[in-house]
Amino acid sequence: MNTPPVPPRHEIRALQTATTVTVYQAYRPAIGLPAARDGRFPAEWKRDRMTWIKPSFLWMMYRCGWGTKEGQEVVLAVEISRSGLEWALAHAELSHYVRGVHPDQASWRRSLRTAPARVQWDPERDLDLNPLPYRSLQLGLSGEASRRYADEWTVSVRDVTPLAREVHAAVRAGERERAAALLPVETPLDLHRSPSILFHCATRPDDARLYRACGSR
Repeated sequence: MNTPPVPPRHEIRALQTATTVTVYQAYRPAIGLPAARDGRFPAEWKRDRMTWIKPSFLWMMYRCGWGTKEGQEVVLAVEISRSGLEWALAHAELSHYVRGVHPDQASWRRSLRTAPARVQWDPERDLDLNPLPYRSLQLGLSGEASRRYADEWTVSVRDVTPLAREVHAAVRAGERERAAALLPVETPLDLHRSPSILFHCATRPDDARLYRACGSR
């Protein structure tokens, strides 16, 4: 039996089309249900607050406890434009300081305060929601990015709470192959033509220098 290759430590994987990328969020019913019904976020959704989007379904399940945590009972699959996601990544700052990527901590803090998006890498999760040795993207959106996410980039909003429950039930029943087959198919995003995006997602000094050089050509 062939063992599938382990993904790179930092890689953005998502359910995607040629023009869209699907990300996940979980909300209380007062926000999640109207959003799924209308295909857009309601006026009650705070456009002036930071919101975090996750392209990994299983990481979202870890965060919301399969939709059982208070205030996260409705799990949404939000399909957004690829161009919108690329804009956010190109204008993002890492959520943590990395020596060699940033000139110094003061510069990183200044950039973090003004950036409309934040890149955070957290361990990907398996079907048992245990951490894996590679990372999954969380993208924080605030200010302009948050407003554009809600009002410009969103293509569709679906309630995938039933899917979360079905996958969870299969895992609990020991039906792992069925659970895995139910998962959204998440494939790597091709960002190699966008050095500025790669630079803003870089977590290693060598990568940051390479992407910066590519972007200046």
